[in-house]
Amino acid sequence: MADQLLENARDLFEGQIDFEGQRLAEFLATVLLSIVGVVSFLYGYFLQDIKLALLIGLGGTVLTFLLVVPPWPLFKAHPVKWLPAPEENKSSQGIVVDGMVIG
Repeated sequence: MADQLLENARDLFEGQIDFEGQRLAEFLATVLLSIVGVVSFLYGYFLQDIKLALLIGLGGTVLTFLLVVPPWPLFKAHPVKWLPAPEENKSSQGIVVDGMVIG
């Protein structure tokens, strides 16, 4: 029971996402932080309130963190399909290059 809970927690915190998910997370982080930066600057500039600008920037950064860092299911939508390992090479002790075993 405890081992299963530990395994579930480990899967949750490992954060394995696929390559398309990494691209999407990077794009979302860039867009969201850019928008938050512009909005924060404009509010701070027009209202002449640096505290408000910093709070908006900090809030946007936290929101971006919560949207991008956890391994949400949309970041795992395209899993990588690896090729199976050839059976004949599992027992050999070396590397096969052009049909010859090296090492």
